[in-house]
Amino acid sequence: MPSKPPRPETAAPAGTGIDADTIAAVATAPGFGGIGVVRVSGPRVDQVAEAVAGRRLPPRQAVYCTFRDDHGDALDQGIALRFPAPRSFTGEDVLELQGHGGPVVLQLLLDAVLAQGARLARPGEFTERAFVNGKLDLAQAEAVADLIASASAAAAQGALRSLQGEFSRAVLSIDEAVLQLRVYVEAAMDFPDEGADFLAEGSVDARLTDIDGALETLLRESRSGVLLRDGVSIALVGAPNVGKSSLLNRLAGQERAIVTEIPGTTRDLIHVDLLIDGLPVELVDTAGLRDTADQVELEGVRRARHQAAQADLVLLVQDDRDAAEVPAELAASPLIVVRNKADLSGAVTGQLPADAGPKTVRMSARTGDGVDALIGLIKQTVGFGAEGRTFTARRRHIEALKQGAAALGRARTLLAEGAPAELAAEELRAVHGALGSIVGEMTPDELLGEIFASFCIGK
Repeated sequence: MPSKPPRPETAAPAGTGIDADTIAAVATAPGFGGIGVVRVSGPRVDQVAEAVAGRRLPPRQAVYCTFRDDHGDALDQGIALRFPAPRSFTGEDVLELQGHGGPVVLQLLLDAVLAQGARLARPGEFTERAFVNGKLDLAQAEAVADLIASASAAAAQGALRSLQGEFSRAVLSIDEAVLQLRVYVEAAMDFPDEGADFLAEGSVDARLTDIDGALETLLRESRSGVLLRDGVSIALVGAPNVGKSSLLNRLAGQERAIVTEIPGTTRDLIHVDLLIDGLPVELVDTAGLRDTADQVELEGVRRARHQAAQADLVLLVQDDRDAAEVPAELAASPLIVVRNKADLSGAVTGQLPADAGPKTVRMSARTGDGVDALIGLIKQTVGFGAEGRTFTARRRHIEALKQGAAALGRARTLLAEGAPAELAAEELRAVHGALGSIVGEMTPDELLGEIFASFCIGK
């Protein structure tokens, strides 16, 4: 049996049909600012620099100059920077013109660049070129957009870790282990008389166990990364006057909802965006659930039920002095029961012992006692902040990891049952393909188009 079977072929990175032309766009946000940047990438960079900046530019040196239009008229004064290929963001020749940040002057400067044969870039096209030219893999390219759109310091730090390749390295480490196992399995196919015994060795099962554990760990960390990027929707539901609005105000740290002793005060949804220990949260206060003849309140109750059905997590708020059950309509929802008004019941606050029912915490929204236990239970329930690496991830990454784990499970079953090695090898190829789709090694062009279309123009 050969000690080093040939490496199975892998697909080349998917192409995107990018033309070898020069693109340009305003790279800074719309509006007024002290500085604005026009970014240019492609083969006409030197021509643009000579025409607009009036000179050839040395590499990676800031040059102060006057920017001019195609008639030679002055437009602005600022800094020009040239980054020759391949040592640039896109891997092509790149020019940055840094002028004053007014919309009119930036548009005039962009028009002067376009007059030299450049075209307006599509959304995300600079990052797309960086991906196609091997400067970033697909997960890193997505992290660029995540870093720009970060809603918290934790999200920004997680996106930066992904941009620096931490997530990609974790994926590729598992991918390499799968590749080596594929080599092992496919080598056995060349020796039909010995293959079954070869694959029945304990080392194969040990490799499968290691890969399965690594996939499960990365899947757990990626779920936390998705929450860091996308946040979580939490609905506050319950009967009237149990303290839903008081709890919203307590978690928000300010008076966002009206609190009275009158039942039915909240009749519509109240949305509040906040951070809970670094977790982006959309908290939604809802109308009290009860039978009513009031048509306005009835509509509020209907919206409350709909919001509870759509939320990532439901906080069912109850008065700790009353005996209350979980409504049947909420039984299947991700749920935490909040026993509120502990300051009136006199009971000890904190998370209650686990039993057959839903997770429960006792607290007082009025005094704040027990709120830390609730926050900890929220994070635990949604899977945020678990031990492990912190990076941003996307829902497509979760699906790819799930697909890879499922294919690995099928391969393990086939090998355990002594099925032909070809069947197990095919499942391992599916694992390889699922992991490759995360970093862009095996990604359809239409998915690439969708990903980069979500970027802003100029990035």
